[in-house]
Amino acid sequence: MSAKAEATRKAFGAALAEAGAIDERIVVLTADLGGSTQAAVFGKRFPERFFNIGVAEANMMGIAAGMAMAGLRPFATTFSVFATGKAWEQVRQVIAYPKVPVRVVATHAGLTVGEDGASHQMLEDIANMRVLPNMRVIVPADGPEATAATHFLAGYDDGPVYMRLARAAFPVVHDAGPTFTFGKLDALAEGSDVVLFACGVMVSRALEAREMLSAEGVSAAVVNVSTIKPLDADGVVGWAQRCGCAVAAEEHQAAGGLGSALAEVLSEHQPVPLVRVAVRDAFGQSGAAEELLTHYGLTAESIADAARKTMNMRG
Repeated sequence: MSAKAEATRKAFGAALAEAGAIDERIVVLTADLGGSTQAAVFGKRFPERFFNIGVAEANMMGIAAGMAMAGLRPFATTFSVFATGKAWEQVRQVIAYPKVPVRVVATHAGLTVGEDGASHQMLEDIANMRVLPNMRVIVPADGPEATAATHFLAGYDDGPVYMRLARAAFPVVHDAGPTFTFGKLDALAEGSDVVLFACGVMVSRALEAREMLSAEGVSAAVVNVSTIKPLDADGVVGWAQRCGCAVAAEEHQAAGGLGSALAEVLSEHQPVPLVRVAVRDAFGQSGAAEELLTHYGLTAESIADAARKTMNMRG
């Protein structure tokens, strides 16, 4: 893991502009938040393909759907709380139901929105989007993966995709450069005693927890689950068989997110103990990003504790 930190939203903005230079069918829509989402980077280079719909997220989703039906490749961008909350009905009715290839890219997800507080700290978005038929869900672990995932989305036309990005800068975990394989697990560290599944900012925390556990003689694997839907069920089962117990770590509600997706697969195909590190049925609050992660137990120490607990449950 690199000492460098980068915000996934900034990596997205730069990659989107790169993709726009390659494909003139790419258009970008914003709900008056182009600067915050970094979509404005695209807008400065290609103003004729950049559309500020204003504070009208529901309308933006409908417009994006129409553009996709006309053969364009739209990216609809705004904050996560608006994309997956305020505009959820439109996403369901005019994007997911007809399986229209709109790329819904939402920034400022999770607690790390920070001082904006509970109203903007969307902790239910993964649940809201993965429940929709035809919808795909991607959560990059760092800037390089966000770059690679953006280029993937630019050419993906098999239905809609939701990509979750953050406001704050995360540690870079992909030292070798941008990589992303849609629908596949990304094993960052091998291990045999317990597997730590994580997404987003919690991937770097899982790698820190691995070091803590290693000092105790525990061999922990770290697996980045950047594609939450479709989940790599075969990969999940394989790791469960190898380690016999698992941890899920996410900056999201415990209900409906990565941990729930893993539990669904494991309960049906390879029942093993699974302990989830997530926000437990609570809203966020205003505060510094790191302080909030600590307050809600989204830390490397919490992941290490969860690993010890799940190994004890295994026996």
